Amino acid sequence: MTALGIVPFAIGTDTGGSIRQPASFNGVVGVKPTYGTVSRFGVVAMASSTDTIGCFSSNAADAELVMSVMSGQDERDMTTLPDFFKPVEVMPQQRIGVIKEFMTDDVDSDVKKCVLDYIDRMKQAGHLVDEISMPILKYSLAMYYIIVPAEISSNLARFDGVRYGARAENSNLTELYGRSRDKGFMAENKRRIMIGSYVLSSGFFDAYYLQAQKARTLLIREFRDKFAQYDVLVGPVCPTPAFMIGENTSDPVKMYLADVMTVPASLAGLPAISVPAGFTSEGLPVGIQLIGKSRSDADLLALAKAMEVDE
Repeated sequence: MTALGIVPFAIGTDTGGSIRQPASFNGVVGVKPTYGTVSRFGVVAMASSTDTIGCFSSNAADAELVMSVMSGQDERDMTTLPDFFKPVEVMPQQRIGVIKEFMTDDVDSDVKKCVLDYIDRMKQAGHLVDEISMPILKYSLAMYYIIVPAEISSNLARFDGVRYGARAENSNLTELYGRSRDKGFMAENKRRIMIGSYVLSSGFFDAYYLQAQKARTLLIREFRDKFAQYDVLVGPVCPTPAFMIGENTSDPVKMYLADVMTVPASLAGLPAISVPAGFTSEGLPVGIQLIGKSRSDADLLALAKAMEVDE
């Protein structure tokens, strides 16, 4: 039984896919809203330019209700947007682009089949579907794992055992900082802090961080151009179904590669949701990712609701 068999919804944070991937792996709806839709007041900052608050639910209607409650401007979070989330009752015909770069031979065959079956149902429901290409997406993971660690390094610097974070036993200030951070951070935290400190250091800032931010701007422009032609872009949430517990923990790069399809929307600040698309031959859930233009969150959920009715 999933947690949503016990509660009607759950709240989570999505920086690069941390709502959408678990939702896909568990056969539930997972919403990453437009950047700034929900206040982050009280949430520990990880990557300030991609952190978002969203939700998990058993169906799109419940997610719509939760988002309508959570969204809105908050004077305690200057990144929040004026409340724009208004549920959509009738979903008109949508122009849908299937992202070619998300449907390669590297994607698990069962995952691809589930996504294609869902796309076929979209066609049967009267939506217009085309394949599109976004070559810049192949660089998005590299952008993400430069920009986000840099922001993590900056945001987590405050957890030094003085005002923030766990305080370790020490005999001087240097030991306080070092031992407190060693005690308070897990291995992955430390790994990203080290990467971020490296790309922000003198001599590497221009070569890595600055170039990644320039590439991010090109990614945002590419999304903007595609949304001039299409209402929704679709593809898998993850190249594979859920992996075994601990299966990839000894290989951080393999874990990072699982984010290849979720980080583009995060970098561009776009709304993206994972909705159930079917099951693998072994019975594992598979989600399809619906990506919309900025502030089209309600439209994405309306589409998801309509497709649930059609199933």
